[in-house]
Amino acid sequence: MKHVPLGRSGLMVSRVCLGGNSWGAKGRRGWGKFDADEAPAYFKRALDVGITFFDTADTYNAGRSEEIMGATLLKMARRDDIVISTKVGIRMSDRPNDVGTGRKHLMSSLDAQLKRLGTDYVDVYQVHRLDPHTPIEETMWSLDQIVRSGKVRYIGGSTMPAYKFAQMLMIADWKGYARPIAMQNLYNLIQREEEREMNRLCAEQGVGLIPYSPLARGFLAGNRDRAGGGETERSKSDTIVKAGTYRDCDWTVVERLKAVAAARGIKPTQAALMWLWSKSYMAAPIIGATSLDQLDDAAKATELAPLAADEVKSLEEPYQFRVPE
Repeated sequence: MKHVPLGRSGLMVSRVCLGGNSWGAKGRRGWGKFDADEAPAYFKRALDVGITFFDTADTYNAGRSEEIMGATLLKMARRDDIVISTKVGIRMSDRPNDVGTGRKHLMSSLDAQLKRLGTDYVDVYQVHRLDPHTPIEETMWSLDQIVRSGKVRYIGGSTMPAYKFAQMLMIADWKGYARPIAMQNLYNLIQREEEREMNRLCAEQGVGLIPYSPLARGFLAGNRDRAGGGETERSKSDTIVKAGTYRDCDWTVVERLKAVAAARGIKPTQAALMWLWSKSYMAAPIIGATSLDQLDDAAKATELAPLAADEVKSLEEPYQFRVPE
């Protein structure tokens, strides 16, 4: 497993990050239905193959994801040997201050998250979503105070307009606050809109990308059917993805992905991750796993020869950018 700096920082992360949205999801969906009994096997396999970067959020299964990671993963490795990232900002309850990026919620939420995780500090604390009320200056001052307190080592952002993230960076530089080093956005071979602005901004500003859904909710495994569903449990029961979700150009991309993978004797999922790593601003895609061998496949992909320019061109050529809203 290769390790790289996360953005323009001294924090080294494995080139694969294991996401935590499945931990605590038992009873909520047909796939990724893991609880405290199933999680340890996945964390052990991740550590065995060299994955040292793990991501979660306060809102993932109402805090259960963080609890499970604290009760299992953080008991399986030395704290200094792993990197834990978590997020804040999405509403947690109907209480008026239990949402957003204001000072009160950020500070109270972090204390609750540290308790759930069973640790004294978070390595990367990310703004999951900005809220429409809190001034960016307040958010950045609060995050800076949190870093200075020692409870957080680094900060980052997640899905937001590029101009908002640019404001976060500008205020940090202007005021001498802690600067975001990571951006967790939606980016994969069939969802490339972030190339227009956000990815360029991150490349210029030394911010590392840790995209979520790098395999497009399993679509880039190449095992879906145009009529809907597919071979896996997720493809059959994922209610967010229905027949007609994918465009003709998306199907063309996945066919080319399968061809590139076949020529190399690897899996389409591995080729899809390798395409992400071909980008200079890419740090560590965040994968979800519903079987242990998926962790093995992802780790092995980091050791393969990079995609050639003609392979990258073949995968990117069919893509059609969506019209901005």
